[in-house]
Amino acid sequence: MLLCEREIGKVQGRHRDRLAVVYVRQSSRQQVLDHGESTRLQYGLVERAVALGWSSSRVLVIDEDLGRSAAGVVERPGFARLVTEISMGHVGLVVGLEMSRLARAGRDWHQLVELCSLAGVLLADTDGVYDPDEYNDRLLLGLKGTMSEVELHLLRQRMTAGRLARAGRGELAVP
Repeated sequence: MLLCEREIGKVQGRHRDRLAVVYVRQSSRQQVLDHGESTRLQYGLVERAVALGWSSSRVLVIDEDLGRSAAGVVERPGFARLVTEISMGHVGLVVGLEMSRLARAGRDWHQLVELCSLAGVLLADTDGVYDPDEYNDRLLLGLKGTMSEVELHLLRQRMTAGRLARAGRGELAVP
């Protein structure tokens, strides 16, 4: 993976003195079974952290949320662990396949971005490295979170429309 100077310039010694955390998540057990490539790509993000200057022994993989929905923090012990590690000052970088996948609820997402800002934690995905203290990065992170929420709303809307269409034809089976 090629790194640009802008990405490398954001990562400072104070970040590398702490852990890089790779957060791995998929929404359902069925997704884990059906989409193994996504799981492999997420575990492969350890190499992204190494490319940004962390030794592999300083990269923590949090994968307790594989097969768990991002609908709420209570059901996601991995996310709770991530927040705890950040709050305790152990983390310098959080890496995810797509940053907005960390939290699907806007409130959770914006709280995470704020927590990272307060703790001096960078966020990284396959698109770039983000410093939530930098205005443009914060704006982009906010947009990514908003887009994620819209995407989730549209998925629910389509699923509901499909159920209503089946019900209208008398084909809806209710368990």
